[in-house]
Amino acid sequence: MRQTESGILYLVATPIGNLRDFTFRAVEVLQHVDLIACEDTRHSRPLLDHYGISTPTSPLHEHNEDVASSRLVERLRQGESIALISDAGTPLISDPGFPLVRAARSAGIRVVPVPGPCALVAALSASGLPADHFAFEGFLPRKSSARKASLESLRNDSRTLIFYESSHRVVDCIADIASIFPADRRLVIARELTKLFETIVDTRVGEALSLLEGDPNMRKGEFVLVLEGAPALGRTEGLTAEEERVLRILLEDCSVKTAASLTAKITGARRETVYRAALRLAEGK
Repeated sequence: MRQTESGILYLVATPIGNLRDFTFRAVEVLQHVDLIACEDTRHSRPLLDHYGISTPTSPLHEHNEDVASSRLVERLRQGESIALISDAGTPLISDPGFPLVRAARSAGIRVVPVPGPCALVAALSASGLPADHFAFEGFLPRKSSARKASLESLRNDSRTLIFYESSHRVVDCIADIASIFPADRRLVIARELTKLFETIVDTRVGEALSLLEGDPNMRKGEFVLVLEGAPALGRTEGLTAEEERVLRILLEDCSVKTAASLTAKITGARRETVYRAALRLAEGK
């Protein structure tokens, strides 16, 4: 009996390392859809073979996704069911697929998530850092100047910050983090999550670079960096974390009075409360 409905796009999360981290539902969906769109069909083949999934596959990656999305949406219109998978983890999270999902929804096609592994959530959950407010920034820019600019814009963000990084750039990335953020800010380095050499290290921004340079193994694999947010000083001033975040950003380029006024307009916070918090933050610089 058919286990999937026709004309539906399924977004199926796949293991990020350990092949056993695959849900029964995910296997069932992939076995019964008409087509599996893969970021890399060669990369996905061992996983599909492991679970006895013989469904036809088709590539959908960053170089062809605009053209491929149009073709796949047309097949969905004709009543076929299609599953989208990335090389690892949840589709669209620093992976291809957004044009396909947007086009499918615009065409009135039902999009169904089949949740599962996600490296950023796995790292955050094990980091010991606050998980109630966080910001996922994906991969930072490749060039140091652009990377530093991005990091500078986040320096006063009170949310826990999460980045992806490759083994080729992790040392340079952490060096740039150390040049922007306070040395005592906590930094959790998670590498090779769910794999044989999984490592999760709790360190400080000022110590992280020497940690990597002193251990060649710490420079190998795929990385998730979880960085502690700025102290939420605004909580003592009656501001929410989001109100404080907006205020801190505006204080970078505006006067106290202007920053407070704009924050109140943007967030709806009381102007007097925001102004007192702005004075305190400005005095603390």
